[in-house]
Amino acid sequence: MSFGHYHGLCQRYRGRAVEIRMRDGRIHRGVIHRVDGNRVFLQPLGPRRNFGGFGYGFGWGFGGFGAGLAIGAIAGIALLGAFWW
Repeated sequence: MSFGHYHGLCQRYRGRAVEIRMRDGRIHRGVIHRVDGNRVFLQPLGPRRNFGGFGYGFGWGFGGFGAGLAIGAIAGIALLGAFWW
């Protein structure tokens, strides 16, 4: 799939719980908080969600919420059901 396809999906699914599979095999689950020109920012899911104001490795000062995932490295996006909340 193309960069534009995944960018459009990220924009469409903003505010929804998703699972993002990266090309290197990593999997990230969270709520899409923000999408910019080449990154998608996730609010983590689970018991440590927003623990101390931090997301995936970076604090509030780095792009807002968690680490940005490069849209060009995304291999797949799937919506998560309500049971993940």
